[in-house]
Amino acid sequence: MITLDAITRSFGSKHVLRGVDLVVPTGQSTVIIGGSGTGKSVLLKCILGLIEPDGGKITLDGVDVHEGERDAFLARFGMLFQGGALFDSFSVWENVAFRLLRGALKRPKAEAREIAIEKLRRVGLSPDVADLYPAELSGGMQKRVGLARAIAAEPEIIFFDEPTTGLDPIMAGVINELIREIVTEMGATAMTITHDMSSVRAIADRVAMLHAGKIRWEGPIAEMDETSDPYVQQFIHGRAEGPIETLR
Repeated sequence: MITLDAITRSFGSKHVLRGVDLVVPTGQSTVIIGGSGTGKSVLLKCILGLIEPDGGKITLDGVDVHEGERDAFLARFGMLFQGGALFDSFSVWENVAFRLLRGALKRPKAEAREIAIEKLRRVGLSPDVADLYPAELSGGMQKRVGLARAIAAEPEIIFFDEPTTGLDPIMAGVINELIREIVTEMGATAMTITHDMSSVRAIADRVAMLHAGKIRWEGPIAEMDETSDPYVQQFIHGRAEGPIETLR
């Protein structure tokens, strides 16, 4: 569904993406792993058009992402942000229904609220949460609200940016399970960036490792542990010794 061909992006003298080639298959869950600062978030922003690549080409269903109508393009995507990114001044249901209350996807307010409550139920939150505000929720509940918002408009493609950051192991497991269930139910194409290997093993069909601005390795999740690539082995096992330089 998404193809990246020789994508480059620099910020001044810092070369972040150095020729990224990647294919994200339709209806599968692709997870990009890599250390902090390796360009994973920059890559997502390039796909969404929030950052312009210096070079290369990104296509969605064979069409350049910079062609066509922008709103229609973005309507195909849902996004779960790393920090939740909920609007403090909006109630929970208004956060979930954000895209349904404005723009091309606008619905009547009552219908938008009904959809929001149904999506909250889908992520394990009861209707009485709908009129609360983000500050009244735990971190795990906020993450669920963010997930409900990501799926509210029934997107074809969902991006997950470090979906379990800041969560305890049990809640992280709950979120991973929800992501896997929802992506499967919706038949959506999913793309996740994370350095949490428990998330990788829970939600990935395919894995790609981004290192030094390029895709170092990619393949089915079943082949990840067996690869002889020393960078992948060092990363997935959290070893201090190996080709990936660590600060000491």
